[in-house]
Amino acid sequence: MKKNFLAVAAMMVVAFFVSTEIAKAADISFSGQIRSRWEVNEHTGNAGLAENNQGGNFNNNPDDFIFSSVRLAATANVNDTTSAFIQLQSVRNWGNTGSGSAATGAGDGNASGTANNRDATVGIHQAYFTLKNFLNLPVAMDLKLGRQEVKLDGWRLFGNTIWTPGMQTHDAIRMTHAHDNMTLVLAYILAQEDGRSTDFQDSADQDVFLAYANMKGILGGQFSVTYAYDNNTGALGNGNDSFSTLGARQAGQLFGLDYRGEFYYQWGRADATANANSASIANQQTRNAYMYGVRVGKTFKNVMFKPGVTLWYDYLSGTTDEDRRNGEWGSFNTLFDTGHKYYGLQDVFLGVGGGGTGGTRGLGLQDLAVKFKLNPMPGWTLKLDAHAFATAESAQANTTVAGFGSVHTQSSQVENGAYLGNEFDLTLVNKYNANTKIMIGFSNFNATNTFKSIKGTTTNGSADANWAYVQMDVKF
Repeated sequence: MKKNFLAVAAMMVVAFFVSTEIAKAADISFSGQIRSRWEVNEHTGNAGLAENNQGGNFNNNPDDFIFSSVRLAATANVNDTTSAFIQLQSVRNWGNTGSGSAATGAGDGNASGTANNRDATVGIHQAYFTLKNFLNLPVAMDLKLGRQEVKLDGWRLFGNTIWTPGMQTHDAIRMTHAHDNMTLVLAYILAQEDGRSTDFQDSADQDVFLAYANMKGILGGQFSVTYAYDNNTGALGNGNDSFSTLGARQAGQLFGLDYRGEFYYQWGRADATANANSASIANQQTRNAYMYGVRVGKTFKNVMFKPGVTLWYDYLSGTTDEDRRNGEWGSFNTLFDTGHKYYGLQDVFLGVGGGGTGGTRGLGLQDLAVKFKLNPMPGWTLKLDAHAFATAESAQANTTVAGFGSVHTQSSQVENGAYLGNEFDLTLVNKYNANTKIMIGFSNFNATNTFKSIKGTTTNGSADANWAYVQMDVKF
């Protein structure tokens, strides 16, 4: 017994010193994040609906919950040309049990009455390696391969969603060239692998090819061009949904004003998107869509509280009944955007170009907003955003796209064919210390009958929905 004990102890000592030497050689460092948020809302799930789960019929029946997102990451600088990054993540709703919360993105749970060994929430958020100056190509490119976040510019088309508990990552291969003021990115994303035994010729897979270029020092800021090709020939089992997106963005500061302007155009096929929303149209759909956004703001840094004001307008094209009859799809697809930054903090317009009730049924979107901010005291920022939303195409004039036939027969209930409502977002941010940020927020969305109708419910019920939250984010 004593001999066995000594043998085990010796093995543990050897393992400790070996692992220590490996760690020294690889230069491993650790980091982490714990983010917890309490919410009470009337606009999502059963709390926000009188009839279904589509987010349309507010009924002033609030629900509150708490979620936590926990991350632990390791960075290994193996040598001068090779590094690796692994980030584990656990997402849960407090008090949930089992995995019934998957639909909300809250992960598996572990209620007080549940054995702890049933907790299965930990997974891989990111895991990739980087090879510097890969293959010594004529144009020096760094290779990043594996599960990773893809965030470009203001996250208009490629972002990590930022607000959802788990955030968005991709299985991707990315090549990056950065020199002086220029950055070039070539990337491949395997967005969906449908199967390895039944998906012949990969007909149901989804691949995304990305080319991006950014140049700093132009007009007081930076200019970028993005091209993305979404290859999705068997989307949703309804046909070809492959299309291209090409656009440009300029943002910076001129004459003391912060500004941003961007434009993107899409072309290709939209068979699956269109057919999934209506079987009464032509099977082949030609995509012809666009969006643009402008922003102008001013911060008065030499005034008490450093107030700032920003005006902005976003326009995302939509589809009309005539478009559908002619086999066209005019709704702009926002790809892998972080819509939480753009279309109101309540997130009632995510998935705008998909044609479903999660957006605007393909009618497009207009967002006219004014945003105020000030610093009432050191470490504190107060923000107020006011949005006025409308569809790009009139719901009353395009009853097929709006889905009135399956919802109700009186389109006259939609007294305004385009206006959807307004949203007010009040946010208080405190930088508690270098590693901790606290956010407190309240939002109100005041909806029209148009909004509630295209969301797939009747026009009964309350016209508004409230939302409040307190979030604490600790990074180390």
